[in-house]
Amino acid sequence: MSQSQTIHAPEVIHDVAALRARVRGWRAEGLRVALVPTMGALHEGHASLVAEGARRADRVVTSIFVNPTQFAAGEDFSKYPRTLPTDLAVLARVGGHAAFAPSVEEMYPPHFCTGVTVAGPAKADLEDRFRPTHFAGVALIVAKLLNQAAADCAIFGEKDYQQLKVVTQMARDLDIGTEIVGAPTVRESDGLAMSSRNVYLSPEDRARAPAIYKALTQAATRIAAGEALAHVMADARENLVSAGFAVDYIEARHAETLARVARRIDGPIRLLAAAKIGATRLIDNIPVSL
Repeated sequence: MSQSQTIHAPEVIHDVAALRARVRGWRAEGLRVALVPTMGALHEGHASLVAEGARRADRVVTSIFVNPTQFAAGEDFSKYPRTLPTDLAVLARVGGHAAFAPSVEEMYPPHFCTGVTVAGPAKADLEDRFRPTHFAGVALIVAKLLNQAAADCAIFGEKDYQQLKVVTQMARDLDIGTEIVGAPTVRESDGLAMSSRNVYLSPEDRARAPAIYKALTQAATRIAAGEALAHVMADARENLVSAGFAVDYIEARHAETLARVARRIDGPIRLLAAAKIGATRLIDNIPVSL
């Protein structure tokens, strides 16, 4: 679907009732609606998700909400960047039609006491190994947003691949009618995946950061050529350590279930990595072409 050629500042909506009223109005006009859930601090990766929403629908709602339930103890919820004016400028540039920017009280009013229990891809021993409560918080907020917006489709970036699989499973299990769409990772010219965390990299660490993508691409090429997974992934870990990373994981998993795989024929395969360079933790992933 195409959007109007005239770009306007997005409408800012702060409460659920107003969001639902706006979506009802669009539907009354026969328009399709896309949702792009974010926590703000928008960059070109987010802009690409909004653009994908605009290709698939007539109107795009971008949620901007720093969700407290996905932060664990020791993770500083209060310091997460909140840049609404800049975010709105990004949305205006790429044609976002509405920004849903609720308060914490709007999303979690007094006496709120419901949660979402997750398993399957949420218990894959990847990100959940280091952030065990994270995906329960993600599933809860995304379930609320999908219910509130009632969009035809919702766009999520493949960079957070485990999150994409958790959300896809949750929407399927709960019979949520919104189509969950994964959009390709947007990268810098040297291959580094775009992320809000990249601004915390020192110049030296920024120069070394693309090694994570290089290790993944080299491993994917070797696996596609028939080399043994265990040997290839051991080399990939060693390459990252040699580049100065503290590696949390770099693994080959089934692309849909995130289950462990032992052989190339057990695929489709996704390679996923999380590693810290300096004080900044980076994640990335790529498919293996078979």
